[in-house]
Amino acid sequence: MKCGLIFDLDGTLVDSLDGIAASLNHALHASNLPTHSHDAVRGFIGNGARVLIERGTPAGSADSLIEVVEQAFKAHYDLHWPAGTIAYNGIEDLLETLQRQGHELAVLSNKPHPFTEAMVARLFPTIRFAVVLGQRAGIPHKPDPTGALEIAATLGLAPAQCCVIGDSTMDIETALNAGMRPVAVTWGFHDRERLIAAGATSLADDPAALMSVIS
Repeated sequence: MKCGLIFDLDGTLVDSLDGIAASLNHALHASNLPTHSHDAVRGFIGNGARVLIERGTPAGSADSLIEVVEQAFKAHYDLHWPAGTIAYNGIEDLLETLQRQGHELAVLSNKPHPFTEAMVARLFPTIRFAVVLGQRAGIPHKPDPTGALEIAATLGLAPAQCCVIGDSTMDIETALNAGMRPVAVTWGFHDRERLIAAGATSLADDPAALMSVIS
């Protein structure tokens, strides 16, 4: 059996910036709050929906306001994310090749679990992911290793037999915390310098390079 490959979703498998930015700005506008550029929203992503909203609302915003904006964001995103989300070029071919090679494939995201499942099912219908996990109530999100270790146990693999592949420092920290190999991709939301500073020693600039790193 090949090693287990645990992929992040946003910024790694899919370019979801347009969809996230549109829904965040819709929710902010509905509460008469300032909206943000795509570049600003890029910096908000990575720690789940709640932190996205906390970063997007003005400093010092009341919890009640953050809750209103978060619910408006989720309601809009539920309906409109497909219009602003695409698989990165070359990713589907990469996953199909890894699948043929016998790798166990999984997804671990800080995106809420229902959105994670829906996005993976819609954008990668031919890929048989053994496990797909998003953020769930009572389960700490990345960089806590709980989700990654749950995936390894489900796959019947030791942590050392798994890689965590992602675009953010959160993914690198998750891998290190779980005793797994961290693999960073540079086409997502965090730049190369931040990834290296977080402990990434294997980096890929495109899916072809990622294939060389992990196969």
